Amino acid sequence: MVLTEVLVVIGVRVALALPAIWALTRFVNSQLYGITPLDPVAIIGAVAMLTLVAIVAGCLPARRAARVDPVVALRAE
Repeated sequence: MVLTEVLVVIGVRVALALPAIWALTRFVNSQLYGITPLDPVAIIGAVAMLTLVAIVAGCLPARRAARVDPVVALRAE
């Protein structure tokens, strides 16, 4: 459940970020040296790296949640 929520958040953020990348190309062009603002390798690399970091960050709470005994969790409610 935790990883599903993480993947949904990642999907929404990527869906919002990709149009923003194309909208901000003029600003980004002045900040970059040696690559174009719409370089697919750079965009895919950045999205892949941030996705990997988010999944790793979501795995820690998921492992912790998986270790909890369901009976103890239900009694705490």
